[in-house]
Amino acid sequence: MSVAKKSVDAVRILSAEAIQRANSGHPGICMGAAPIGYELFADFLNFSYKNPKWDNRDRFILSAGHGSMLLYSLLHLFGFNVTKEDLMNFRQLNSKTPGHPEYGKTDGVETSTGPLGQGIGNAVGFAVAEAHLAAMFNRPDYPVVDHYTYVLCGDGCLEEGLSYEACSFAGTQQLGKLILLYDKNDITIEGKINSTFSEDTATRFAAQGWQVIRVNDANNLAMLKAALTRAKSDLTRPSIIICQSVIGYGSPLADSADSHGAPLGEENLQKSKQFLGWTEQPFCVPADVKAHCLKIAEDKLEKENAWNALFKKYQLDYPELAERYKKFMSGADPDLLDMSDLFNFNNTEATRASGGKILNILAQAMPNLMSGSADLAPSTKTELKGKGYFSPDNRAGCNIHFGIREHAMAAICNGIQLHGGLKIVCSTFFSFSDYMKGGIRMSALMDIPVIYVMTHDSIGVGEDGPTHQPVEQLISLRAIPNIKVFRPCDGKETAAAYASALTNNSPTVIVLSRQNLPQYRTSGVSAITGGYILSDCEGTPDIILIGTGSEVELCTGAQEILAGEGIKARVVSMPCMEEFEKQTDEYKEHVLPSSVKARVCVEAASHFAWYKYAGDNGEIIAMRSFGTSAPADVLFKHFGYTKENVAEKAKLSLSKVR
Repeated sequence: MSVAKKSVDAVRILSAEAIQRANSGHPGICMGAAPIGYELFADFLNFSYKNPKWDNRDRFILSAGHGSMLLYSLLHLFGFNVTKEDLMNFRQLNSKTPGHPEYGKTDGVETSTGPLGQGIGNAVGFAVAEAHLAAMFNRPDYPVVDHYTYVLCGDGCLEEGLSYEACSFAGTQQLGKLILLYDKNDITIEGKINSTFSEDTATRFAAQGWQVIRVNDANNLAMLKAALTRAKSDLTRPSIIICQSVIGYGSPLADSADSHGAPLGEENLQKSKQFLGWTEQPFCVPADVKAHCLKIAEDKLEKENAWNALFKKYQLDYPELAERYKKFMSGADPDLLDMSDLFNFNNTEATRASGGKILNILAQAMPNLMSGSADLAPSTKTELKGKGYFSPDNRAGCNIHFGIREHAMAAICNGIQLHGGLKIVCSTFFSFSDYMKGGIRMSALMDIPVIYVMTHDSIGVGEDGPTHQPVEQLISLRAIPNIKVFRPCDGKETAAAYASALTNNSPTVIVLSRQNLPQYRTSGVSAITGGYILSDCEGTPDIILIGTGSEVELCTGAQEILAGEGIKARVVSMPCMEEFEKQTDEYKEHVLPSSVKARVCVEAASHFAWYKYAGDNGEIIAMRSFGTSAPADVLFKHFGYTKENVAEKAKLSLSKVR
């Protein structure tokens, strides 16, 4: 038996052993796709196991993240910091080998995957970033940005609509350095896919502008090598290699859904070892396999050495470009809080318009900024003026036409951000954030600073009606851990939202209005705290009025009404609950003194977020139904969003505490 074949079997057995020990996992793809993974790592993937974050490495994304042990076994064999003990700790608390790959936990894992299709979208984003950076920095004889993106998926990934969107975009963009390895075993959890996924996948991808290559036997390493070589040779089209495999190959459960998502069982594991001629002790690798794989990994270090030598020459011939490249890859940003132009707003305007101005100021200071939308940039105001559009003819363009593809847009932006070197903003109408929820959640899970701009933020959308009027979206996104949701009341608060987004690793959602809003003299940098006193009264307030976005104007109007009746009201603007909750207890007590029990919370969205701040005696003016189709001013009055109603609710709250 060749050492290559033994290496493939090592991947199979290590994966099956780890899953059996954990009594949890997915052995089927690990055993069926092991030859695909081995061939890629051995003969094609450029990596540095000593420096897993080497800039010019090839990127490998396991979109079928349930097959994580396949990846961990490969990383273990090829020298990465994944030890035998790590494999034995698969799926255990605080291990480096969690049930699905997690970004930041394991060397060699480029992105968190598991929700099927997300990894394909990420891979498209990696390929976009590579092409864009190459256009910005490469010069004749200096290909400092020159690498491929490989992604492994299964039938399930391609059944998800997200992957269709992402692959359609990739074909249109002619991302020739993107290679999709499709582990086609024709099995999902419920069994054979003949009743769920019978389409001609090859024709589908050809129609989307992809090069289509078939490998009829995924166990044939020579066929896989030829297919990958052919895929790399076509730089005008992304490539899909359809690899016909057998799920659970080598086990008694091969070609059966029984091998998909459960351990093989001790008896079947032993029979698998007998079938493959495996005689090693559990979690042990034959000496020749270990030497073979480590020799390959050592040889690949020369790629990094050659790149380092190339970059030294590049620094001599293009010193300014080299410095800019290093700044891009370091993730360095300007000191945004010193950029006073961001906070220079005086005229009444929609916060989407203010946001567009801010974004273009930032683009001048941040040449690494890219912005895209789901075909809505004229409405969301997120086009970077004069920066061009990314396309096959203009890879240096900083704007991205994602088309009407919200699902894929979020996943692609995660990939762009993860690649390194770029900052990404994407936008759509807030109501459509539902289509992006999976990708937004993955941004938060990975703690990466993607900026999501969501405009048309409330029933203020007006005549378009309830399909386009977000009601539950704010509470839905606020419920995601590790994310900041800003709903600013004016241009200066919008600037604070961007400043916060660009000086933190977490993703940020900036929710902006369609309708014009006033500018407040006292708003500004303080909004970074998430909640602050916008307008105060003399002495201790009788009541606190808390609002976000367009409803802050109602609070200030009610404050005037109440003052005329001898009632002292404080207006608190709370653009970001998440940031407010991070402040000290002393600060929060200063803004919202616990002694003031009378409160009114006002937001043209779901009421669920507000009970904490309203307290037992407070009143909440919020949406408890969907909106309806009518002019915005009519709708606000219809649903009680008037300064007069806020004042009445304030007196009602006061009556409860007196």
